[in-house]
This record gives sequence, C-alpha cells and structure tokens, in this order.
Amino acid sequence: MSAVEYDEYESKFMRKAKENPFVPAGMAGFVAIVGYGLFRLKSRGNTKMSVHLIHMRVAAQGFVVGAMTIGVIYSMYRDYVLKPMAEQKALNRK
Repeated sequence: MSAVEYDEYESKFMRKAKENPFVPAGMAGFVAIVGYGLFRLKSRGNTKMSVHLIHMRVAAQGFVVGAMTIGVIYSMYRDYVLKPMAEQKALNRK
C-alpha cells in the first residue's frame, strides 16, 4: 500500500493505534517509568547510579514487552476466535 492510498487526514500512528491499542499503552508506560526513574534519581539513597539505571531500564522494558504480549494475545483472539464466530453466525443466518 502506498502513502497515497492512506487517508490523508489520519496519521500513520493513529491508524496503528486503532489496529493495536496496546502499542501506545506500552509507549506511555515506558515514558511513565522513565519519568518516574528520573524523578526518583535524587532520592535513590545508597543505591549506585548504575544499579538505579539498570532497574529503571528493566522496568521499562518489562512494561513494553508485557504490553506487546497482551497486544499479540488480543490480536490472536480477535483473528482466531471472534472472526470465525462472526463468520459462523453469518453462515447460520443464510
């Protein structure tokens, strides 16, 4: 599909967000965790800077991977459970 075929009033990000709503949720979670890590940077106590950064990176990556996993499961559910059920109902109506 070329860029010309896309709706000119809708951005690519918004189309992708409608197709898979967990991608923006993962991005928002990542930004929130990074923001929280930066906020807590001064009050980290005795913890070394490198350990603090590693913990924040692992938390952010974990949130993104979790959101992606939930998105894939949702997509599979939609494609392999909901669509066949709708097709079966359409066949039964005929």
